[in-house]
Amino acid sequence: MVQGVSAQTHRLEKLWETDSVVRVPESVLPDFKKHILYVSEIGGNSNTAVGKGGVAKIGLDGKIIDLDFTTGLNSAKGMGRFGDKLYVADLSELVVIDIKTGKVINKIAIDSAKVLNDVTVDSKGVVYVSDSKTFKIHRVEKGKATTFLTQVTGVNGLKAVGNDLYIMSGPKFMKADSKGNLSQLATITCNGDGLEPVGNGDFLITCWSGHIFYVSADGKVEVLLDSEAQKMSTADLGYDTVNHILYVPTFFSKKVMAYKLVNN
Repeated sequence: MVQGVSAQTHRLEKLWETDSVVRVPESVLPDFKKHILYVSEIGGNSNTAVGKGGVAKIGLDGKIIDLDFTTGLNSAKGMGRFGDKLYVADLSELVVIDIKTGKVINKIAIDSAKVLNDVTVDSKGVVYVSDSKTFKIHRVEKGKATTFLTQVTGVNGLKAVGNDLYIMSGPKFMKADSKGNLSQLATITCNGDGLEPVGNGDFLITCWSGHIFYVSADGKVEVLLDSEAQKMSTADLGYDTVNHILYVPTFFSKKVMAYKLVNN
């Protein structure tokens, strides 16, 4: 594990940004076959059930398709997909949406959940969802929820890769194997939000404070973006491993932005 910031070998080039029309965007989930970005909308207070949240659809070019694809959610945050089902973390429930219609088809209550945050789905359709208030990670299989890990302080971003689950636990970038054994991979300078694999063992990590990091497989950390002064609040990103494009929701700015990842 390496701490601190390393020499810059990557940078970001801004491609586009939407207008400030997305209702507090928290997560972006790309569908490259349909050329669509699904964007979760909190809609109001991030920890309150107000029924103003939902899911929007935006083109890969940044053009708004439908800001009301799914409506009536409480505080939609992280998303994951398996087949034709879209899974959305919504405070104390995992909401299941028909991705063809945007209609809610199921709500799975998570016992003791307070603020469900990020979602990831593995290759077998098992869903993992983090709870940033109770410091737990839950596992949902065939509609049944169990607790996978506890006492994961500051837990937020999750990403299932093979048999491993990558986790942001405050500033700690960690990995859990199938049995829940944890190992720390790196440390960043703020509390991590979203994380996405680059495809070569490296990862992109965002912080809600407005930072984007490139974390190498050996634990080296590069700062790609520091927008803390602009209060962009970069949240749970999506990433195109083929075209090397990051799609970043900017919470209070109510925008989605796209950046090209470039090697220096």
